[in-house]
Amino acid sequence: MIYLKLIWSYLKIGFFGFGGGYAMLALIENEIVTPGWISEQTFTDIVAISQMTPGPIGINSATYIGYVAPMMSSPALNSPFWGILGSIICTLVVVLPSFVLVRYAGHYIMRHRNSVALKGIFSGLRPVVVGLIASAALLLMNKANFGTATADVVKSVILCASALCLSLFTKIHPILLIVAAGVIGLLIF
Repeated sequence: MIYLKLIWSYLKIGFFGFGGGYAMLALIENEIVTPGWISEQTFTDIVAISQMTPGPIGINSATYIGYVAPMMSSPALNSPFWGILGSIICTLVVVLPSFVLVRYAGHYIMRHRNSVALKGIFSGLRPVVVGLIASAALLLMNKANFGTATADVVKSVILCASALCLSLFTKIHPILLIVAAGVIGLLIF
């Protein structure tokens, strides 16, 4: 039964996840954390791991969630076989809508790329995608990432603001920022 629920959830994520992985985060969180398949802390960890591994965040998170959700939903599914099956299913299902849309709509879009209606649709989608990415940033500003103690929140905000300023105003490579943040986090937390 969990597999049918995962298929339905990832079909929705695949069809309505406009704007890439970060724009999908709110939808993924709503579909996966709200039913209780994984905890908010696990979701935050998945996002962090998905950002560090090669590939799109939506696919990476689908693979991981497909692995852990069956085990979290039923003790009878607590074996690597059921997790691997869930990973394969979720990964294929989240990619399927994009594959179908690109395969069949891509030809139509290329033929009508100068259409006023099509340009209007894409102009309307751009601000929505920016809003969804901003929503993902706000979604990740939770107690799992920033802590609950005032001192931890202050440290986290300073670390976050420092990383933002360094990435915006210097030419420091993002990988160096990630490594530095990990080392600083290890030292201060």
